[in-house]
Amino acid sequence: MSRRAIEITVVVVGLLGCTLAYLGKENILGWHGGFEFSRTTSVILMVLIVLSLVWFLIRTIRNKLIGRRIVFLYIAIAISLPLFMAFEQEIIVTQNTRQVYESLEHLPPGSKVLVSFDYDPPSSPELQPMAEAFLAECFRRDLKVIMIALWAQGAPQANLAIDTVMRRLGLDSTQLVYGEDYCNLGYQAGREFVIQRMGTSFEAMFGTDVRGTPYRQIPMVRNVRNFSDIDYSFNISAGFPGTVEWVQVAVTRFGLKLGAGNTAVQAPQVYPYLRSGQMAGLLAGMNGAAEFEKLVNLKAEATTYMLAQTFAHVIVIAFIILGNVAYFRGRRPSTVGGGAKK
Repeated sequence: MSRRAIEITVVVVGLLGCTLAYLGKENILGWHGGFEFSRTTSVILMVLIVLSLVWFLIRTIRNKLIGRRIVFLYIAIAISLPLFMAFEQEIIVTQNTRQVYESLEHLPPGSKVLVSFDYDPPSSPELQPMAEAFLAECFRRDLKVIMIALWAQGAPQANLAIDTVMRRLGLDSTQLVYGEDYCNLGYQAGREFVIQRMGTSFEAMFGTDVRGTPYRQIPMVRNVRNFSDIDYSFNISAGFPGTVEWVQVAVTRFGLKLGAGNTAVQAPQVYPYLRSGQMAGLLAGMNGAAEFEKLVNLKAEATTYMLAQTFAHVIVIAFIILGNVAYFRGRRPSTVGGGAKK
């Protein structure tokens, strides 16, 4: 069997194994309830990966380069294996994340919290964990959550987050009552103009919720007219419209107290608003979500994904080093009869 065929076979077998392990989860096909390598097995796997990288370095120095499929395979391993390892990455909580937590901490029970889901499924691996952790903390503190969306796919993401939180906290519809403890007003087109109109009337923009219930028939929002009746707002954003528009309209014009959760690539755009005091906290990317999970004592997806993300970064750096070694090794002049070739 050729080297290329072996590489392709290894990649296919690895992908097939990961697919079967995922499909076998309890909430899909029910083959297993989840599994985790022991700490000893995890250490052995890490040592084997490190030794294999050292072997690749030796081969590279000898001008025996590895194929790109091996690189892809190792990235897949770096992302998938940590999800099954008995390790926890140390999470250092930043002040940005602590501000969000303290904002909720200072709210009395029964306070109204507005959460805007301004993202879509492609951004959910990074943003959904922070949405779930934020909602869980709101419900633990008996805060009333009003959910809206300025992105069409945002409202379904809100429903998914609610379902996950209720299952995680062991709550049912009698303990967490729709319309009294939380509601989903759904999606409204109009981008930042929706925010501007909400400054005078929520009902004008959201006449009914996602279930078709008229605004005035939802008990928890019956007396909510505009932003002045909201105690805290949290925007979860992947782009436009998102946090920048909420700051420019809701905060600047109507004095809304706003925190936010953003993708890692978008976070640098909103740091100036945070430093100027226009925002009350920021969860920046997967790391921000993991930090918030630590604050609320909830080990969930973000904490697990951070370990996988760190492993992937280490593997990428290792292959960058290998690539540079191969490049400079290839630039060395070949020698013939002890002298440099002219």
